[in-house]
Amino acid sequence: MTDPNLISRRQLLRRLALGVSVATVALARAPRASAAQLPLLSPGAQDAKAVHYVEDASQAKGATAGANCASCGLYAGASGSAQGPCQIFPGKDVKAKGWCSSWAPQM
Repeated sequence: MTDPNLISRRQLLRRLALGVSVATVALARAPRASAAQLPLLSPGAQDAKAVHYVEDASQAKGATAGANCASCGLYAGASGSAQGPCQIFPGKDVKAKGWCSSWAPQM
């Protein structure tokens, strides 16, 4: 008598092939899902005011030349994008040309 919990080699290979196919599709879609834009941080928000966030680094009093969100180590936006997520403001996007007092050079 055969055990009903055992599957044949053919069934195992079919399931494995299906699993690999599904995983490939899921991974291919993952970057697009993470690239979805988050709501833009308002400079008037309390957490933005706390770190003196501005949307244009040239208007920031404490910013040095070349210091902006796109060149910050905490910025997680794609290279060349106009805005992206920042580790300081979870769930919000910041302008790539923006700046705040938490700016840190990329390593």
